[in-house]
Amino acid sequence: MNINFPYQLTPQGVTATASADDHIAQMLEQLLFTRPGERVNRPTFGCGLLDLVFSPTSPEVQAALSVTVSAAIQQQLSDVLKLESLGVTWAASTLQVDLTYLILATGASATQTISVPTG
Repeated sequence: MNINFPYQLTPQGVTATASADDHIAQMLEQLLFTRPGERVNRPTFGCGLLDLVFSPTSPEVQAALSVTVSAAIQQQLSDVLKLESLGVTWAASTLQVDLTYLILATGASATQTISVPTG
Protein backbone atom coordinates (compact mmCIF):
# COMPACT_ATOMS: atom_id res chain seq x y z
CA MET A 1 0.00 0.00 0.00
CA ASN A 2 1.40 3.40 -1.02
CA ILE A 3 0.22 6.37 1.03
CA ASN A 4 -0.64 9.40 -1.10
CA PHE A 5 1.59 12.46 -0.91
CA PRO A 6 0.66 14.93 0.35
CA TYR A 7 -1.21 13.06 3.03
CA GLN A 8 -4.99 13.08 2.48
CA LEU A 9 -8.11 11.38 3.68
CA THR A 10 -10.69 9.88 1.35
CA PRO A 11 -14.36 10.91 1.64
CA GLN A 12 -14.79 7.73 3.70
CA GLY A 13 -12.28 9.04 6.24
CA VAL A 14 -9.45 6.59 5.53
CA THR A 15 -5.91 7.32 4.38
CA ALA A 16 -5.73 7.97 0.63
CA THR A 17 -3.47 5.67 -1.36
CA ALA A 18 -1.62 6.11 -4.64
CA SER A 19 -0.95 3.74 -7.51
CA ALA A 20 2.60 2.42 -7.84
CA ASP A 21 3.37 4.78 -10.75
CA ASP A 22 1.94 7.80 -8.92
CA HIS A 23 3.88 6.83 -5.79
CA ILE A 24 7.16 6.86 -7.73
CA ALA A 25 6.34 10.28 -9.20
CA GLN A 26 5.56 11.53 -5.69
CA MET A 27 8.86 10.13 -4.37
CA LEU A 28 10.70 12.02 -7.12
CA GLU A 29 8.94 15.23 -6.18
CA GLN A 30 9.82 14.75 -2.50
CA LEU A 31 13.46 14.07 -3.36
CA LEU A 32 13.81 17.15 -5.57
CA PHE A 33 12.12 19.55 -3.16
CA THR A 34 14.00 18.38 -0.04
CA ARG A 35 17.26 20.03 0.95
CA PRO A 36 20.06 17.68 2.05
CA GLY A 37 20.10 17.61 5.83
CA GLU A 38 16.44 18.62 6.11
CA ARG A 39 15.16 15.16 7.09
CA VAL A 40 15.95 13.80 10.52
CA ASN A 41 17.99 10.56 10.35
CA ARG A 42 18.38 10.91 6.55
CA PRO A 43 21.00 13.66 6.12
CA THR A 44 21.85 12.70 2.53
CA PHE A 45 18.23 12.67 1.29
CA GLY A 46 17.43 15.51 -1.10
CA CYS A 47 19.15 17.40 -3.87
CA GLY A 48 18.96 21.10 -3.05
CA LEU A 49 16.90 22.08 -6.10
CA LEU A 50 15.32 24.96 -4.20
CA ASP A 51 18.76 26.32 -3.25
CA LEU A 52 19.46 27.14 -6.89
CA VAL A 53 16.17 28.88 -7.61
CA PHE A 54 17.73 32.33 -7.16
CA SER A 55 20.93 31.50 -9.02
CA PRO A 56 21.72 33.19 -12.31
CA THR A 57 20.57 31.30 -15.39
CA SER A 58 23.82 30.15 -16.91
CA PRO A 59 24.98 26.98 -18.64
CA GLU A 60 27.25 26.27 -15.67
CA VAL A 61 24.37 26.38 -13.17
CA GLN A 62 22.24 24.21 -15.48
CA ALA A 63 25.03 21.65 -15.72
CA ALA A 64 25.60 21.67 -11.94
CA LEU A 65 21.89 21.23 -11.30
CA SER A 66 21.67 18.37 -13.80
CA VAL A 67 24.53 16.55 -12.09
CA THR A 68 23.09 17.19 -8.62
CA VAL A 69 19.60 15.97 -9.51
CA SER A 70 20.91 12.95 -11.38
CA ALA A 71 23.19 11.95 -8.50
CA ALA A 72 20.40 12.32 -5.93
CA ILE A 73 18.05 10.16 -8.00
CA GLN A 74 20.75 7.52 -8.50
CA GLN A 75 21.62 7.47 -4.80
CA GLN A 76 18.09 7.48 -3.37
CA LEU A 77 15.78 5.90 -5.96
CA SER A 78 17.92 3.53 -8.00
CA ASP A 79 16.02 0.56 -6.55
CA VAL A 80 12.71 1.70 -8.11
CA LEU A 81 13.65 3.59 -11.27
CA LYS A 82 16.34 4.11 -13.86
CA LEU A 83 16.81 7.67 -15.09
CA GLU A 84 16.82 7.78 -18.90
CA SER A 85 17.02 11.53 -19.52
CA LEU A 86 17.14 14.73 -17.55
CA GLY A 87 16.70 18.27 -18.81
CA VAL A 88 17.00 21.49 -16.85
CA THR A 89 15.77 24.77 -18.34
CA TRP A 90 14.86 28.26 -17.22
CA ALA A 91 12.00 29.94 -19.04
CA ALA A 92 9.67 32.81 -18.11
CA SER A 93 10.83 32.98 -14.47
CA THR A 94 10.40 29.24 -14.04
CA LEU A 95 12.96 26.54 -13.41
CA GLN A 96 11.82 23.39 -15.16
CA VAL A 97 13.19 19.87 -14.66
CA ASP A 98 12.10 17.32 -17.27
CA LEU A 99 12.63 13.68 -16.33
CA THR A 100 12.19 10.50 -18.33
CA TYR A 101 12.67 7.29 -16.41
CA LEU A 102 12.06 3.57 -16.51
CA ILE A 103 10.05 2.01 -13.67
CA LEU A 104 12.00 -1.11 -12.78
CA ALA A 105 9.09 -3.11 -11.35
CA THR A 106 6.99 -2.87 -14.52
CA GLY A 107 9.44 -1.89 -17.26
CA ALA A 108 7.18 1.04 -18.16
CA SER A 109 8.63 4.35 -19.24
CA ALA A 110 7.35 7.52 -17.59
CA THR A 111 7.93 11.25 -17.87
CA GLN A 112 7.57 13.97 -15.29
CA THR A 113 8.03 17.73 -15.42
CA ILE A 114 8.67 19.63 -12.23
CA SER A 115 8.37 23.41 -12.36
CA VAL A 116 9.54 25.86 -9.73
CA PRO A 117 8.90 29.63 -9.88
CA THR A 118 12.19 31.52 -9.64
CA GLY A 119 12.99 34.87 -8.10
